[in-house]
Amino acid sequence: MRLDGKVAIVTGGAGGIGRGIVRAFAKEGARILFVDINDEAGAALERELDGAGRFLNADLSEEASAAAIVAAAVEAFGRVDVLVNNAHASRQASLLETTQEMLDLSFGTGFYPTFWLMKACHPQLAATQGTVINFASGAGIEGQPTQGSYAAAKEAIRAISRVAANEWAPDNINVNIISPLALTEGVKAYIDANPGVEDALLAKTPLHRFGDPESDIGRVAVFLASDDASYMTGQTLMVDGGSIKLR
Repeated sequence: MRLDGKVAIVTGGAGGIGRGIVRAFAKEGARILFVDINDEAGAALERELDGAGRFLNADLSEEASAAAIVAAAVEAFGRVDVLVNNAHASRQASLLETTQEMLDLSFGTGFYPTFWLMKACHPQLAATQGTVINFASGAGIEGQPTQGSYAAAKEAIRAISRVAANEWAPDNINVNIISPLALTEGVKAYIDANPGVEDALLAKTPLHRFGDPESDIGRVAVFLASDDASYMTGQTLMVDGGSIKLR
C-alpha cells in the first residue's frame, strides 16, 4: 500500500472531492482525520472507514481551529504526514457586484484556513518529512467571469504554496497543488440549475468527461502524498481532463 503508516488531515472531507480523497487514502493504508461541518455525512464516512478515519467537526474560519485539528490528529493517530487543504466556500457575482462579505467568505473558508493549517502542521510535517496538498481552480487560473472572490482566494493559495515550497524544502516538506475538474454534488447542482453549462464545460475538455472525486482526483492526491512524488514541490497539477494546459 502506497500510504501505509502515513497519517493525513483532510479538510472538507465528508463530501465531494474531500470524501473522494479520504476514501482513496484509506484504500492505500493511510489513517485520516477528516474535518467537516456536516455531522451526518461525517459520521457516515467514519463508519464506512471502520477505524481508518476519524471525523472532526471544526469551524475552519476560526484561527484557533488549526491547532486543535493538528492536536486531534496527533491524539488519534500519533503523527501527521500529509495535510490536504480542500475545504472552500464561495458565492458567485460579477466584480462590480462582489461585496466585502463575499470576499470574506472565500478567504475565510479557503485561503486563511489553508495558511493557518500549514503553519500549525509545520512541526509535525518537518518531523515526518511530510507533504502538503493544496487546491487551486481553473476559475483563478483562467479568470472566469463571476468568480472574482473565489479566483482571488485560489490564486492566493497557489502563491503561498510556492513560497512554502521554497522555504520548507530544507525541512524536506513537499508542497504541491491540485487544480481539479470533478463531478461533485455542488457541480451537479450547478449544472442542473444552469442548462447548457455541462455541454460548454465538456466541449473544452479534451477527455470529454468530468473527473471522479475518488478514482481521478483522489488517486492523484495519493500519488502526491506518497514517496513516489518526493522529488516534486511547488507544482500545480491540472487534474481536469486537459481543459487547461499550464505553460
